[in-house]
Amino acid sequence: MLIGLLKETLPGERRVALVPAQLALLAKQRHEVLVERDAGAAAGYPDADYLAAGARIGERSEVFAGAEILVTVRGSALAEAAAAADFAQIRATQILIGLCEPLAHPAGVQRLATTGATVFALELLPRTSRAQAMDVLSSMANLAGYKAVLMAANQVPRILPMMTTAAGTLTAAKVLVLGAGVAGLQAVATAKRLGAAVDGYDIRPEVAEQIRSVGGKFVDLGLTAEADTGGYAKAQTAEFIARQQEALAQFVRAADIVITTAQVPGRRAPVLITAAMQKGMRPGSVVVDLAAESGGNCELTQCGKTALVDGVTMMGPVNLISELALHASQLYSRNIINFILNLTTREGALADKENDDIVRETRAAHGGEISSERVRQALGST
Repeated sequence: MLIGLLKETLPGERRVALVPAQLALLAKQRHEVLVERDAGAAAGYPDADYLAAGARIGERSEVFAGAEILVTVRGSALAEAAAAADFAQIRATQILIGLCEPLAHPAGVQRLATTGATVFALELLPRTSRAQAMDVLSSMANLAGYKAVLMAANQVPRILPMMTTAAGTLTAAKVLVLGAGVAGLQAVATAKRLGAAVDGYDIRPEVAEQIRSVGGKFVDLGLTAEADTGGYAKAQTAEFIARQQEALAQFVRAADIVITTAQVPGRRAPVLITAAMQKGMRPGSVVVDLAAESGGNCELTQCGKTALVDGVTMMGPVNLISELALHASQLYSRNIINFILNLTTREGALADKENDDIVRETRAAHGGEISSERVRQALGST
């Protein structure tokens, strides 16, 4: 099949969905790749590298016209009003694979469905061992947790490790990580590697050992909550959240750096740090809210901005992963390729995958209709 690689159009998005060094994996299964000119340039992958890997280079219109499978990072961008020219070129016979925000913004998927194309939204991947090699969300979250710590370390007016000098001893910085998913665990591990004293918290008690395994100390508030069937924390009641905030306050105020990572798919991020809790933090402290794009874990977070509030630096990064475009693209590319190889046969044709849970659950739209029950539910709640 001819796979078309699109250049990203969302402002600030530097990633690319396929990298040159991995195209040989597709060639083994008789796929060809047509790359939009300069698609990988912003991520550090020039056209010459794609040509050397056996791909062809073409204009955007050529990719839309010729590709049987379109791959992108931000599939949701194709449904926006600003992408009217792209939207008009999508054919009913095509397959679109990418991140489509199916639960947070299901109306975009609904619009893509009107083209008749088959849309695979990678956010809907089941959390199973077989799907791990295609798990884009985990790949990107891993890098986000790492980058968040570096951002905070660069901003905080102190060093992270303990340091003994002739002029005296400097104590290690105290880092608190809220949320022990992939991003949170990587944040704990990164802060520990930099020499900080790290505490980690999650409402799921079963992750305590995971926090300890990467060098953190588990914060036990005496509050427990179950995970949903996908392994994520469930949305909690207002009473639970109030008790959680009260118990967390002392740990927040003692920290030099707080990294927040708690999110619930398709819903607003839970507020873990209120304005009142933050007012007790020491001047010079730093908060990095990785949930800023979904509402923020901190009441005072400003999405996409860095603000100084009562001496505390509040960072609400947007599309943080794009700052690590070269490696983020490598991981994303391998996830995409694994998905395509599962979707097709060794001869490069579409396989019969009606009983494949990975294909079934990620297929958000097909034949002009929404084909995902989760997306239909999300549309019903908006």
